[in-house]
Amino acid sequence: MDILFYYFLILNGIAFMLMAYDKHLAKCQKQRISERTLLSIVLFGGTIGSGLAMLTFRHKTVKKSYLLKFWLIVIVQILISWFYLGNWK
Repeated sequence: MDILFYYFLILNGIAFMLMAYDKHLAKCQKQRISERTLLSIVLFGGTIGSGLAMLTFRHKTVKKSYLLKFWLIVIVQILISWFYLGNWK
């Protein structure tokens, strides 16, 4: 269980930093991190870090296509967690 905790801790830290860096790149009008990369981090468990960065830096909060994909991943993660934990009882 400790390994899983550290996995999510590190992944969410990376997700937060990637979103912050992408916001910095956007302000400097430089080549950005692809949405595919950002959403891949979310898919593998960086949902909380990415979500906090979106709120903190106001990044990707207006782009509807990104938000739709982000929330779709969140809903799928919640459903998987719910079914996984529900089967353990």
